Amino acid sequence: MKARARNIALVVAYDGTNYHGFQRQTPPVVAVQNVLECALGKVCGEDVELAAAGRTDAGVHAYGQVVNFFTDGRISVERLPRAVNGLLPPDIVVTQAWEAERDFSARHSATGKAYVYRLEECTVPNPFTRSYAWQIFQPLDHDAMRGALAMLVGTHDYSSFRAAGGAPMSPVRTLDEIRLEEEGAGRLSCYLHGNGFLYHMVRNIMSAAVSVGLGRISVERFAEIFAVRDRRLVPPTAPACGLYLLSVDYVAHDRNDVRK
Repeated sequence: MKARARNIALVVAYDGTNYHGFQRQTPPVVAVQNVLECALGKVCGEDVELAAAGRTDAGVHAYGQVVNFFTDGRISVERLPRAVNGLLPPDIVVTQAWEAERDFSARHSATGKAYVYRLEECTVPNPFTRSYAWQIFQPLDHDAMRGALAMLVGTHDYSSFRAAGGAPMSPVRTLDEIRLEEEGAGRLSCYLHGNGFLYHMVRNIMSAAVSVGLGRISVERFAEIFAVRDRRLVPPTAPACGLYLLSVDYVAHDRNDVRK
């Protein structure tokens, strides 16, 4: 594929509710990548193979997934989003396209990522947000949650929040921002930015933070769980529906800067 003339990068937004994650799957299982590659192949007149910044899980959403692909297709990047969006279902949208340098890789060139995890405090289930937030049916102690989350900022070993099944890699990461914001009507959003994330790391962090908010574990116990680096002590992984890939960072130069 790299022998082709052009390296095109895209920013893609999608509602992950109806897909088995982003990464390509064997039919009849359908992932976002399957649908996007099919549409791009029709526009470019050849098979397309995407590389992505992140392999979001089933039910996870994205505002700013970044992908790239090599092609000999001649369509301009100015026309590409509209042409592809005309072939895509309404829950997948290409929002940006640009000509990338030959060595640009959506995955390997990334220097950081931002995620948001959405929560909703409910008295009864809300049918309109069930696929887009983790609904919690008891009041949460927001200050206690913020106190626990603040411990995670910095460079640490995040083994306590690492799920089995991910690619083998160092558990040491740097999170430079975690903030929990109240957005009215019981809605909460937790924003996390760092240089990289382990498999299910954000969802496991949120499951532990919600346990603190519900009073099931203390802030002190949260600190102990973080320090002992044992995933077995963390509550079950938070639901995928509340997680969104917000944006991906790259070294800024010309049009290759897609940071939000």
